[in-house]
Amino acid sequence: MTTRVGIIGGGQLARMMVDPAHKLGLSLTVLDPNPDSPAGQIADEQVVANFTNKKAVEELAEKSDVLTIEVEVTNEKGLQNILQKIKDDGKPVYPSPKTLAIIQDKLKQNKFLKKNNLPTPEFLEVKTKSDIQKAIKKFGYPILLKVRTGAYDGRGNALIKTENQIDNALEKLQGKNLYVEKFVPFKKELAIMVARNTSGIIDSYPVVETVHENNILNYLFSPAVIDKKTKEKAKQIAEDAIKLLDGAGVFGVEMFLTAANEILINEIAPRVHNSGHHTIEANKTSQFEQHLRAISGMDLGETKMIVPASIMINILGERKGKAKPMGVEKAKKIPGVSVHIYGKLETRHERKMGHITVVGNSLDECIEKAKKARSFITI
Repeated sequence: MTTRVGIIGGGQLARMMVDPAHKLGLSLTVLDPNPDSPAGQIADEQVVANFTNKKAVEELAEKSDVLTIEVEVTNEKGLQNILQKIKDDGKPVYPSPKTLAIIQDKLKQNKFLKKNNLPTPEFLEVKTKSDIQKAIKKFGYPILLKVRTGAYDGRGNALIKTENQIDNALEKLQGKNLYVEKFVPFKKELAIMVARNTSGIIDSYPVVETVHENNILNYLFSPAVIDKKTKEKAKQIAEDAIKLLDGAGVFGVEMFLTAANEILINEIAPRVHNSGHHTIEANKTSQFEQHLRAISGMDLGETKMIVPASIMINILGERKGKAKPMGVEKAKKIPGVSVHIYGKLETRHERKMGHITVVGNSLDECIEKAKKARSFITI
């Protein structure tokens, strides 16, 4: 019987699993190098060490019945090898190291999806300036030069619009394994959280629309303002992708909706995700509770929305220094508004410091309240 969950990473995603873990009768131990990690502040226990520290990961495994992850650094081969050994020795690791290896290398991920006839933007592996020039001849301008591993929130991407930007892009991403994607002139960005439990049962949340600024999710609208046929198509594509992957848990599937109403998979996250934060207040079962249910052998919870509409807006850092959250209580007095502050001790520009969720009868009502609540908060 699974009663002890170990999480690689002690950030806000793990922090938001603590309350649902206790609700489900689970204890939660995190591993993170920061002794004041957001999750470590409230979890049952924290192992303080780097993610690739073999002894520390093994200690976490000994304290846990199942291991899972919440960090972006799982592309590190050292960690994947450690997790594979733990899995081989009989300890469940979700998602599996094999799945992590596919997902965290974006070129491998695209090849995997294409091989299985799932829609992605066109792409090519590149190693030299000449390779990029050949890709431009094939795709035309603009193109996206991307690193294969370690990129998130737009980090590790460079948009190339003209010939003279190639050298700058290569310099920006120097020393990285690279690939090129054909630029997609999308009309909407969509996302869907998909859960798969240890029995292989899959369920997904309603499709949401995401709005990014500087490649970081700013607003999220649930449900997405798209027709029923597009919703069903997005759900089918996302669930088909997750069926192919080994392991249990919640996965975030980000997609583009093109002007021709095509749906392309942008990328898959092997964990709970920013695109599902609203589910704490807006859905029957939050993505955080769902992830714990999925990896611990429980039945999945209901994913339906319990309100007509919801908006989520990130609270991003606007300066560098000690975090001083202010205006939170004022914002929370607005009907339908919930504020989550992540407990990070230091703020910096564009760092995710918290989020606001608003629930209501319409998206228009929610967006006005979200903007008002956000205007009250400094951090």
